Amino acid sequence: QVQLVESGGGLVQAGGSLRLSCAASGRRFSSNAMAWYRQAPGPQRELVASITSGGSTNYADSVKDRFTISRDNAKNTVYLQMNSLKPEDTAVYYCNLNYWLGPRKYNYWGQGTQVTVSS
Repeated sequence: QVQLVESGGGLVQAGGSLRLSCAASGRRFSSNAMAWYRQAPGPQRELVASITSGGSTNYADSVKDRFTISRDNAKNTVYLQMNSLKPEDTAVYYCNLNYWLGPRKYNYWGQGTQVTVSS
């Protein structure tokens, strides 16, 4: 059973930094892409950043040049370094792993970690 456990959220002032971690268990994810999403109050979950198995990254325009996604395959962990935080970054941040195995797609989410940025 795959489990994703996020940590590192908290309360920070605008302009500050936080580093989120997502530790995966139950599967080696070195061959899979990983992603961070966030959800502010409301139904929409927004893709923040993703990283391929080869290390290529992609970011939402709203976080480019402020956030950095990285991975440590030996530790089965993906990170999100968040700098120059803004109040609009306040959200619950979720780690995501999805992959195809034959005809079936598997999609896993962590429990989320709250990030609150005060002005």
